[in-house]
Amino acid sequence: MLGASAVALLALAAPAAFAAGSPPTLSAGDTAWMLTSAALVLFMTVPGLSLFYAGMVRSKNALSVMMQCFAITCLVTVLWMLFDYSLAFSGGGAAQPLIGGLSNAFLAGMGRTTLSGTIPETVFSMFQLTFAIITPALIVGAFVERMKFSAMMWFMGIWVTVVYAPIAHWVWGGGWLGSLGVMDFAGGTVVHINAGVAGLVTALVLGRRKGYPTTPMPPHNMMLTVIGAGMLWVGWFGFNAGSELAADGVAGMAMMVTQIATATAALTWMFAEWLLHGKPSALGIVSGAVAGLVAITPASGFVGPMGALLIGIACGIGCFYAATRLKPALGYDDSLDTFGVHGIGGIIGALLTGVFVAARFGGAGLPHGVSMGDQFLKQCLGVGVTLVYDAVLTFIILKVIDAVIGLRVTDEQETEGLDLALHDERSYSL
Repeated sequence: MLGASAVALLALAAPAAFAAGSPPTLSAGDTAWMLTSAALVLFMTVPGLSLFYAGMVRSKNALSVMMQCFAITCLVTVLWMLFDYSLAFSGGGAAQPLIGGLSNAFLAGMGRTTLSGTIPETVFSMFQLTFAIITPALIVGAFVERMKFSAMMWFMGIWVTVVYAPIAHWVWGGGWLGSLGVMDFAGGTVVHINAGVAGLVTALVLGRRKGYPTTPMPPHNMMLTVIGAGMLWVGWFGFNAGSELAADGVAGMAMMVTQIATATAALTWMFAEWLLHGKPSALGIVSGAVAGLVAITPASGFVGPMGALLIGIACGIGCFYAATRLKPALGYDDSLDTFGVHGIGGIIGALLTGVFVAARFGGAGLPHGVSMGDQFLKQCLGVGVTLVYDAVLTFIILKVIDAVIGLRVTDEQETEGLDLALHDERSYSL
């Protein structure tokens, strides 16, 4: 999460730089806003994402999806405290461009009076933790209804350490991509491309669900999905506006452009579906809204209202095509369109950040001496590196786990449903 300019990329690794040599001082207003933002982003995973995903699966698997999101929240919290926060946000610069050190393992050195800029470091770490939680939770949507719970726990624990933490360090923790000027205000590369690519690889390695695509597998409860989408929308204001790490004008603009892009993308998806299929659906409009939230995430602190509008249109069209045309054409079973929405939406948003940051489009303006073409190439670099590193490491992790304990449930368990087969519980007792 960054401030209003590329210079702030380095400030996360060295908070005292905010004050140009002066000791940082606590801001009660900034702290209050960041406490609120951290709660909003955590609310996005449990219950927001849990409900959003649970409503889209069959009733025999709804509880298993919510269990996965809840367990990921707990697992990542412990790993963050042990060493992942330190790997992502300690060190940086020329000495540690690829990964942080272990100086903050077990949250060492973090006391009640320790500051990160104008807020307590505890609040900064907690805010960053909520991002580390939701990123692997997003991957769940790609493999619902067919992965072992034990394999899921091993995969998520390893993945957040060897994939998420290094990429977060590269972009936000003083690592090499941030130093090169790659712009990612709130997580287009670190969160959404990361989760989307990992989801696609996981879906390909696991294979299709039994009966897909010939057997109908409609959402069992769209009310849960719409409620979950609404929670995600509201929580996303903490996600994007909170990434300024201050209660100021940049946070205000980030909130405004988040609303504009989300509404625009939702309408774009809805009208595209209406035109091509004859009727607009609730699933379509909420999918479009999430796509808009994803795409504006990397741009939210850099672009203005017009840029947000155009990003919303672009991702509404792009993500609609990926989910309704590309996936059926290629035949992979990304169950809840994790790649189609988060991967494609994150790529669109990350690339267009390099365009609409320009002052001529109402953005915050390009860094001094950097042309639009230069910035666009930097954005391409950030996207490409994330795609390759994530895909390769995710594939290796999955193959190792598959060789040791196996990834997929048995055919009998898949037919019975994971709620009963893995947890001995039912979503509904009617």
